[in-house]
Amino acid sequence: MELEKHAGRPSRYVIAFSGGLDSTALAHALVASSPGIPIVAVHIDHGLHDESARWSSHCEAFARELGIEYRSRVVTVQLESGKGPEASAREARYTALHAELQHGDWLLSAHHREDQAETLLLNLVRGSGPAGIAGIGAIRRFGPGWLARPLLNTDRASLRDYVAEREVRWIEDPSNIDRRFDRNFLRHDILPRLKSRWPDIAARLHRSAAHAGEAASLMADLAEIDLDALGGVAEHLPIDGLLELTPGRQRNLLRHALRLLGLSTPTALQLERILKEVLPAREDAQPHVTWPGASVRRYRNGLYLLPEVLADAPLCGPISGHEVPLGAGLGVLHFEPGASGGLSNGLFERGLRLDVRQGGEEFKPKGHAHTRKLKKLLQDEGVVPWMRERLPLLYSGAQLVAVGDLWIASDAFSEPGVAIRWSERPALH
Repeated sequence: MELEKHAGRPSRYVIAFSGGLDSTALAHALVASSPGIPIVAVHIDHGLHDESARWSSHCEAFARELGIEYRSRVVTVQLESGKGPEASAREARYTALHAELQHGDWLLSAHHREDQAETLLLNLVRGSGPAGIAGIGAIRRFGPGWLARPLLNTDRASLRDYVAEREVRWIEDPSNIDRRFDRNFLRHDILPRLKSRWPDIAARLHRSAAHAGEAASLMADLAEIDLDALGGVAEHLPIDGLLELTPGRQRNLLRHALRLLGLSTPTALQLERILKEVLPAREDAQPHVTWPGASVRRYRNGLYLLPEVLADAPLCGPISGHEVPLGAGLGVLHFEPGASGGLSNGLFERGLRLDVRQGGEEFKPKGHAHTRKLKKLLQDEGVVPWMRERLPLLYSGAQLVAVGDLWIASDAFSEPGVAIRWSERPALH
């Protein structure tokens, strides 16, 4: 596959399998090509139609005929989110698909040329910039693997011919003809009229998307140059450096940094609030701008890009196992025995407890000459205020032995030992 030149050989193909024409053709063609790579069909049941259970049964039977693994996930679509039913369903779907991926997997989506044309027109109507006008990308990073769309250069008529010639059964979701949805309005009312005037309209729009994609790529290159010049840390940008950039480059860098972090992109109005309210704020102020999927805070000279929701505190209690999720937006603690240094094995084996600050904590971190008040230590180290009450504290009995992966108590450290690693954590400094 041509896309392997970009992303390497996948560990597995995970097909986003609705049972409709497009994903059915993709699954059948993939199996027929016998790539020697495991294939998993994942069906997402949004629970929005009375027939959804029957569709799931059809998908399972089809996967069994193909001889591939099948999984079904039922999701809850937040219809009151304010994002609209299409966007809410898409968000729920991709969240579930993200959870199915393992390292090196490719998630395959069956978007085709007409989907690309619809997406370009939708984004034009929404006032999108080059990245939006570029439409659907052929491949990009997604969770621990990649999201690939191998049918982008294929038109829907070719897919229909493919399944008809092979007498392959597929199902039609009646919501696909509901013109209340923007995409269906474009598909059934607008694109046919455009096609009557310009028969190759989908190919033309595909070329426009490619040109916009090239422009967006150049903008991403510029943002990467700016990010490197400002320290290379996407989740924590120095405000004095940002203020030296033109407003256009500030906006470009912020969008790029949010994409790198997997956070949603703000509207133009929200971006202006960041530029006009947050960047010029007093250094002792703590302005906060939030939108669905992300938030921005300021502390001292730092602009911090964060998930929209941070759990009020880590999930406290006895620690079992070597991996401890801390809660929404707070990441995961990992314990790695056999490291060159870390917590003493004896302490870890006797059992640890995870807790949060209650006030008055003190301990002597490794490398420090004296016992320190934790409050003073956090202030001196410049830990951002909103994370101070969210730090995971590790206790052995009544003894505080570690603060996240920041410090280990001197009398709890050993070489070798159990290393503490805090992944996906928000920026702390």
